[in-house]
Amino acid sequence: MRERISVAVYAPDPITYDGVVGGLRARPELMLVDEADAVVVVVVAETVGEEIKTALRRLSRSVGARPVLIVSDLKEAHLLEVVECGVVALLWRREARPDGIVRAVVAAARGNGSLPPDLQGRLLKQVGRIQRGMTAQGLAAAGLAEREREVLCLIAEGLDTSEIAGKLAYSERTVKNVLHGLMTRLHLRNRAHAVAYALREGYI
Repeated sequence: MRERISVAVYAPDPITYDGVVGGLRARPELMLVDEADAVVVVVVAETVGEEIKTALRRLSRSVGARPVLIVSDLKEAHLLEVVECGVVALLWRREARPDGIVRAVVAAARGNGSLPPDLQGRLLKQVGRIQRGMTAQGLAAAGLAEREREVLCLIAEGLDTSEIAGKLAYSERTVKNVLHGLMTRLHLRNRAHAVAYALREGYI
């Protein structure tokens, strides 16, 4: 039998908390635990204010969990910010059903992430603005090896490890080693954080 994923729920609103917990409790893939013991924490909010950002940082950095954010509204300016707070997957509240939440939790536990298609479009717009704002000297890839930049570009496009390996004609082990070396050197917490860092610094 496959080991169940330890998951906790964080929601400022107790009614929302009870609803999400009730929807996940019976799922055989998951085991509901306290935040301190969780591999993944599902964070539910209307918007991303300071309270939620503080909670995301605490869960990611102090607890060591991988946050999955379910939110009603997210301003474009906050997109990279929540990724840097440790969020590895994001769902809209209007679309969050138990099956979708479970898929996001399973992906997060495996170290993968996901964004709704419309947010991927917003992220690409931010990339364009960052690139247009770069100076003539730029940072074009000064701090990254070429294959690190290639791997990050493909992660940003939503490809998983096996797809990246196929695209670049690398082994999956090589892709994992490239990413591990990059994240260790730059003190990055996960793939989403690595992509956010590369976008913010103008590497991709």
